[in-house]
Amino acid sequence: MRLSNEPAFVLHARPWRETSLLIEVLSANHGRLGLVARGVQGPKRQVLRAALQPLQSIRFDAVQVGELARLNSAEAIDVAPRLGGEAMLAGFYLNELTLRLAPRQDPAPDLYDAYAVARARIGAGESLGWTLRRYERDLLDALGFGFDWRHDGEGTPIDPAARYRLDPEQGPSRLLSDRGHGDRSSAATGRALLSLADDRMPDSDDLQGLRRCIRGVLAFHLGARGLKSWEMLAELGRVAPRREPAAPEG
Repeated sequence: MRLSNEPAFVLHARPWRETSLLIEVLSANHGRLGLVARGVQGPKRQVLRAALQPLQSIRFDAVQVGELARLNSAEAIDVAPRLGGEAMLAGFYLNELTLRLAPRQDPAPDLYDAYAVARARIGAGESLGWTLRRYERDLLDALGFGFDWRHDGEGTPIDPAARYRLDPEQGPSRLLSDRGHGDRSSAATGRALLSLADDRMPDSDDLQGLRRCIRGVLAFHLGARGLKSWEMLAELGRVAPRREPAAPEG
């Protein structure tokens, strides 16, 4: 299969052999793709190498051969966000989560659009925590794992005053008052779930509840191997004083 002038975002790039790169992209029309970029390490290929950096928006030509496609050409569409500190970590999380959960060669135009929006929000300096929660919601929806955030698993409307945990397969499940503290620590308020459904930013406490709640769902779909970005965030929490908001927490 020949891919021509295909829009994509670069998720990951790593050296392969002496002069080549293995690239993972999220493409507009074909989902996640693996590309082989041969001979890009020489001084004359600097422009191409720059276009193949993570978070870069590109158009490329390639030929699909088996699982990987052979990259023929690529050009940057825009300037990738210049990120540092927590924003850089949020960008890394965005790419890693997409790379791990989006299957190869499975068109996901809604996911492509959601990634574009999240990338722009991170680059514009918007709330990192809220940007990532919305992207997680949209990613789950695009991959067929999403929920009705306004109703629990039995179809009962969400009560803003109640607390809920997220069952990865059944959706929101209301916690009873006699449940243990462990359940409550990984739960979110109904108010937070409704805010997410309405795309309305919750307060900082509810945002933290959403993070913990959604992480359990993501961990279920990721399997035994978690994310490197989660490990990095945990390490950051051990060496740095805790402060609010914990913006990039994935």
